[in-house]
Amino acid sequence: MNTRRTAKVAEAVREVVSTAILFELRDPRVQQVTVLHVEVPTDLRTAKVYVSVLGDDAAQRLSLHGLNSSRGFLQQRIADKLDLRYTPVLTFVLDDAVKKSIEASRILRELEEREGPLT
Repeated sequence: MNTRRTAKVAEAVREVVSTAILFELRDPRVQQVTVLHVEVPTDLRTAKVYVSVLGDDAAQRLSLHGLNSSRGFLQQRIADKLDLRYTPVLTFVLDDAVKKSIEASRILRELEEREGPLT
């Protein structure tokens, strides 16, 4: 199968899932969730959804649990919006890249304040 097609499907799944989380999902556990990207294998039967959750570890675990509980609802939204032979089974993965970049930025600001402008 074409990798261009899988990239298009991954982007479409990302759009549907992020829109459904933002506007349709009523689970109070799922708050401050951002869908970063989606990985879909060539058979299109599964999708790994990378999400970022703002907050402490307890809030992140709670949001991830809420997303896993809402998996069926989100898969139904994908089935409704996308014309695919198989609806991909979603797996949610917590991606802490945003948190790491914020931490790195904070460290760089502290270094700049202590030692002056970095060149």
